Amino acid sequence: MKNNFILLESISGSRSFGLATENSDTDIRGVYYLPKEDFFGLHYIPQISNETNDITYYEIGRFVELLQKNNPNILEVLASPEDCIQHKNPLMDLLKPEDFLSKLCKDTFAGYAISQIKKAKGLNKKILNPVDKERKSILDFCYVLQNQGSIPLKKWLLENGKVQEQCGLVSIDNTKGMFALFYDELRDLNYKGIIQNEEANQVSVSSVPKEEKSVAYLFSNLDAYSTYCKDYREYWKWVSERNEDRYNVNKTHGQNYDSKNMMHTIRLLQSCEQIFKTGSLNIRVENRNELLDIKAGNWSYDAVMQKAEDLIQSIEHYHSISSLPDVPDLEKTTKILIEIRENLYR
Repeated sequence: MKNNFILLESISGSRSFGLATENSDTDIRGVYYLPKEDFFGLHYIPQISNETNDITYYEIGRFVELLQKNNPNILEVLASPEDCIQHKNPLMDLLKPEDFLSKLCKDTFAGYAISQIKKAKGLNKKILNPVDKERKSILDFCYVLQNQGSIPLKKWLLENGKVQEQCGLVSIDNTKGMFALFYDELRDLNYKGIIQNEEANQVSVSSVPKEEKSVAYLFSNLDAYSTYCKDYREYWKWVSERNEDRYNVNKTHGQNYDSKNMMHTIRLLQSCEQIFKTGSLNIRVENRNELLDIKAGNWSYDAVMQKAEDLIQSIEHYHSISSLPDVPDLEKTTKILIEIRENLYR
């Protein structure tokens, strides 16, 4: 991007929030405009980034469009502290955060934060409840009724010297998951077994001669097996996709959540509270030590979740009494964009 087309260039992320440490990256966000022939022609480029997305520039029209939608990242760029701004065209002073802040911020700021909290709860569950790599089969969810209780099918087979391949099941009317179990000692009745292969997602039923007598009653808990299969898929998908460096940091501090992500989630909720409390956005945090303490994993999972819940309640309160408009004034802010463009292409 040629410098003479850049309207705004600012250091963003943790350095603009006042949360940078010695290992923090330097993120750059900016705004540009296109040469007249590209804007009016067929080469409109709304956004450009490097491969890691730590340097991103938005075309002025795209920038205003995202501001009108109260996109948190874009509002934060517009509210960049003075000491983070590396270049600013005077025309950018026409765009003021207060012209865009609206009650939409509850959905964009708090809504995103809440989605991250749900993600953190899912991560908490995965860390506390790891799923064995060896996949269970439906046999692990089958039980044989015995006296006033039940025992696992695999245990019953072992204790009685039987194998599942010689078993035959017959459905019991008016029940769910209940079967009469028959056994083919001589292997001449062609029973299908309880399952035909380890990947089976339900038990098999067999054709059993009327004179045969059942040796037991079996319950197959298909609902529990279905839940297990879902948890297994999700857990091992998470393992394959997780950021190992980030995961090892979280493992080292011993808390059951992504501490860096939750620090930014709390920060986002605080920004949202501030918007409805004051009608303005100041992105430089006032509680740096507290937030870095969360990032370091010095807060328990429950304490972080409680802080998030308290902030959400506070946001609900201030949102209900806020004098901010429901949505930004699209006509006014679009006119500002037109004025900027007219000056640029004059």
